[in-house]
Amino acid sequence: MDTKLNVNFYQRLGRVFYAVAASDASIQKEEINKLKQILRDEWLSVDDTVDEFGTDAAYQIEVVFDWLLENEYDTKNTLKEFEEYVKHHQHFFTKEIKYLILKTANSIAHSFFGKNKSEVIFLTRLQAILYN
Repeated sequence: MDTKLNVNFYQRLGRVFYAVAASDASIQKEEINKLKQILRDEWLSVDDTVDEFGTDAAYQIEVVFDWLLENEYDTKNTLKEFEEYVKHHQHFFTKEIKYLILKTANSIAHSFFGKNKSEVIFLTRLQAILYN
């Protein structure tokens, strides 16, 4: 079994992080900026996986996030789909990766006037998916 992260993994995280930002029905510039900062500060150094263009695959987080934003993507099934992905790819979700996913999601939620109720609910569900 290949334990190296892949493009699909990062694309799925882009969906999750978009859903965090969209959980209160609006995405703020501060949330987008926080995602981009964490991507560059932390995700780019996670591994050396590259996409078909030779670019660090972690950038797929931002690519997918931006595409979803432009297309006003409906996030209602995001956590359910992510839960299925986690079940079938447990080997990707090391202690460090789980921590970084939650750190990123919390940072996005907190970046615009703190976390609201819908973001707290989303984050609680995300944590349950990662640690159950």
